[in-house]
Order: sequence, then C-alpha cells, then structure tokens
Amino acid sequence: MDPQTIGILGIAFLFLLLILGMPIGFSLAFVGFWGISSITDIHVALPTLVRSFYSTFTTYSFTVIPLFVIMGELASVSGLSQGIYSVADKWLRRLPGGLGIATIGACSGFAAICGSSVATAATLGMVALPEMKKYNYDTRLATGSVAAGGTLGFLIPPSIGFVVYGILTEQSIGKLLVSGFIPGFLLALAYMLIIIVWVKINPKCAPSNPEPVSFLEKLNSLKTIWELIVVFLLVMGGIYLGFFTPTEAGAVGAFFLFVVTILRGKMTWPSLVLAMKSTTKVSVMIFMILAGAYVFTYFMALTMIPMNLSTYLSELELSRYAILAVILVGYLILGCFLDATSMMVLTLPVILPTILALGFDPIWFGVISVLMMEAGLITPPLGLNIFVISGVAKVPMETVFRGSIFFLVAILVVVLLVTVFPQIALFLPGIMEG
Repeated sequence: MDPQTIGILGIAFLFLLLILGMPIGFSLAFVGFWGISSITDIHVALPTLVRSFYSTFTTYSFTVIPLFVIMGELASVSGLSQGIYSVADKWLRRLPGGLGIATIGACSGFAAICGSSVATAATLGMVALPEMKKYNYDTRLATGSVAAGGTLGFLIPPSIGFVVYGILTEQSIGKLLVSGFIPGFLLALAYMLIIIVWVKINPKCAPSNPEPVSFLEKLNSLKTIWELIVVFLLVMGGIYLGFFTPTEAGAVGAFFLFVVTILRGKMTWPSLVLAMKSTTKVSVMIFMILAGAYVFTYFMALTMIPMNLSTYLSELELSRYAILAVILVGYLILGCFLDATSMMVLTLPVILPTILALGFDPIWFGVISVLMMEAGLITPPLGLNIFVISGVAKVPMETVFRGSIFFLVAILVVVLLVTVFPQIALFLPGIMEG
C-alpha cells in the first residue's frame, strides 16, 4: 500500500480505538507506531516511540504544565476560590442575574491563576451553585453559567490550552498566553450579557438579591483577594515584560501560592498530598497525550497527508475565510465527541500547514482554535464541563446542556470578532515583540 492509503486507514483505526474507549494517548502512540512500521520498518518505529516518550517527559520547558496545574490546586486549598466569588458577588449582585454574573466574574478571576477549565468549573461550582440555589435561581441558568464560566480557564492566561498549542506548533508560549487576555475578557463580558438578556426575558429565572452592599464594603472586599492580583501580576506581568520565561513564571506563581496557603493556615499534610496527587494525575495525562501525538505526527508526516491537504485546500477556488469556516465547523463537530487537548493533538498536525499556507498568523489561529475547543467543553454529548457540573450539582446532564447551550452563542460571536479584527488577539503579542 502507498503511504497515503496507510495514513487514511490509520486515521480510521484511530477513531475506532477512541470509540471503543482506549485512552487518547495510547491510541495515538499505537496507531503512530503501526503506521511508521508499515511505511518504513519496525527498527525505525521503535526508536521513534522511545524518543517521543522520553523527550516529552524530560523536556525542561514542558514543566510549565504541572506548574500551572499546581497553581490552581493551591488556590483551591488556600481558599482563594471562595474569596474570589465573595468579591464578585458584592460587586455584581445588583445586576440582573447578579449571582450568575458574579459566577462568571469569579470564574474569570480563578482562571487567572488556574490553567484548567475543568478545575475552574468544579471549584467554582462547589462555591456558586449552593448560593444560587439558596436564592431560587433557575437550575438551567445556574448550572449553565458555571459550566460556561469554567471554559474561561482554557483561554484566560495562564492557560494549559495555549501551552499545549505552543508545544505542538513550536510557537512562543509567552506570546500565546498574552494573546488570550483580551479575547478572554471579551468572552467573559459576552457570557455576562447572555445572562442579563436571559433574565430580562424571564425575570423568574433569577430573583434579585435585595441586600445592599455599600461602596466601602465593596472596596474592603478586595483585600481578601490581594494574593490573586499579586500572583497574576507576577506570572503574566513577568512573562509580558520579559522577566520570566513561562516555566519560570509558573514556578514563581506556584511558590507564591504555596507561601500564601501556609500563611493563611490552610496547608495541611492531607491537603498537600491531595493537591500533589491531582497535579500528577492531570500532568501525566497531558504528557501521555503529547507523547502519543509526537509519534502520530511523525506518522502523518511520512504519509504526506497534511502537506497534500494543505496544497489541495490552498488551490481551491474559495476564499481563505471560507476554508477557515469549514475548519471551524469541523472543530465544532469534533468538540461533541473529544476533549480539548485531544482535539488539538489530532487536528493540528493536519490543519496547521493549511493555515500557514493560507497566510493566517499561527498565534492568531491559536486563539481561534482555543476558543473552538472551549465550545467543545459545553456541547453535547461529551462536554467535559457538563459532566463535572452535573456531578457537582447532582442534576441530570440534560439540564446542564440546556442551560449552557445559550453560552455557545457567545463563543461563536467572539470567534467572529477575532476573525474580523485579528488585532484583538495580536495587539498585546505585537507590543511584547516590539
């Protein structure tokens, strides 16, 4: 068989393995190993497999992943997540759907120290959902706002999504992290607008909270989250100003939150062990996916499928934006069945050459792709955030899906804005480069 036929069979076999339930990292490695052996020889495939796994687990720059994860874990242990929600509630509760808007604000704040969407949704869900239930918020609005707000953890820096994209595409992780700030802010505002419109149409969904909060009380509440502001300025300010690499910034942020947790009296041996276990579990999962992706990417390069597809699409009598629209629709469909990291490692080896051939900026496309991955977190039937919130709130997944589907509109609107106005994503990286 010719390499392209082997490549097509490999892709089909990969999806079969995923349907059967094999973990994505093992599926990628297995299919990649088989494909390389079929095209070349097993004596080529074996060193490729070993080299991919060894380099993934020993590359210094990849340590940014566990460092960003442990930041989120320590923020939860230290009680910062509760403080963030309390501050957001005091400032935003008088707006229509105030607690829902406060949840989005709290998710944005927590996302600034946690790179994981699932962790953001789970942590804020445990804090926000009981409060909204107490004030008789509609279950769909309550669960949908937390599930959608959790997606901000994948976009607002420091974001593991941008780290994985940067590793796979060999782009500057620092620029990618900075590029997500303005789109993340816009998406948070769009989510809030969705809640306001929802409550205006149906006021019974979110009874107003009559308790007034003085301006002085609002200002005093900020004292409870000064650590959040400091760690964000340390991490993102250090990267933006060139004081730290992303890995060094992650280490500084993790150490700062470790000290904060001790000073707050929240650090216990069981809590530290639990945080380390969670960090190890998430980090190893991502590393396994990345290692498998490298094997699969080498297989795809041998088949020449990415290059041939890039040539074919660039020669079509279509505008580059029409081709981009087809790619984004594909992402939306894939998001119904795969998690965000899996989507990246499966699609980028094939799609990125096309994006570059069409003349799109890879940093800009990083923002677009991460936004589309976020959409996958709240789309049926396999949106991860939906599963998490369903478990936390103890409600059927259908209820959470029905609540979160409205927020999908906000993601698509922000994608459109970033496509029409690329400087939304490229403005801060441009200044950083200059």
